Amino acid sequence: MAAGKEIRGKIKSVENTKKITKAMEMVAASKMRKAQDRMRAARPYSEKVRNVAANLSKANPEYVHPFMQPNESKTAGFIVVTTDKGLCGGMNTNVLRAVTNKIRDLQAQGTGIEAVAIGNKGLGFLNRVGAKVVSHVTQLGDTPHLERLIGPVKVLLDAYTRGEINAVYLSYTKFINTMKQESVVEQLLPLSSEALEPSESEHAWDYIYEPDAQTVIDDLLLRYIEALVYQAVAENMASEQSARMVAMKAATDNAGNVIAELKLVYNKTRQAAITKELSEIVAGAAAV
Repeated sequence: MAAGKEIRGKIKSVENTKKITKAMEMVAASKMRKAQDRMRAARPYSEKVRNVAANLSKANPEYVHPFMQPNESKTAGFIVVTTDKGLCGGMNTNVLRAVTNKIRDLQAQGTGIEAVAIGNKGLGFLNRVGAKVVSHVTQLGDTPHLERLIGPVKVLLDAYTRGEINAVYLSYTKFINTMKQESVVEQLLPLSSEALEPSESEHAWDYIYEPDAQTVIDDLLLRYIEALVYQAVAENMASEQSARMVAMKAATDNAGNVIAELKLVYNKTRQAAITKELSEIVAGAAAV
């Protein structure tokens, strides 16, 4: 029964793995609900900031913020949002593939690349492909904090203001629902008039600025960009927990199937061994 003992060991090993994946699935489900609530809570703020920025840009057309002016530089910036941990299916692979395709298109046009990595997986990928990583932030935990995101992102924003890069792209995984997440690579800078179009355009607003229009618009558009980055990180975290829950559920189901197959093989092996022993006993009795 050496073969049977080996199969029992395999069954025990797969059962232990199944317990781990089941526990990870339950933890991811709990974190997913919190991440979704956090993501949905951030959406109204970013939407309101966008509407106010759109109304301000229309109410004061004589001043154009640097974020809305195109640059002639031959370098583009990327903010790559990924996870710190794995075991979440093909989520990171999909967004990094989209980033790779965009970088390849830009490099074919003779454009250089500078990148900001948010998350360990994106940082490792950018280092492997030889991209210039100007700043990064990792180990954000389960709750994103805006003060940890502002510093790394500001490196690209300041470079755009100085005219050193011609565009900033934001890549992340957008949360659609629990079973579906979408990889997104969208242009963050320069801000287009369509991106700042107010959702309700029935009437225009006029404002009294204190201290002056330039100061207010400068600060507001900076807050707008920060809100977009924070929202992207919140969406990515919700997508991460959803993808991990689905991946761990699939792993648990597969472990159950493997255990069932191994038990079937074990029972067949055991039955064959018993049948062989009975045959030997009957043959010995017949010989006597």
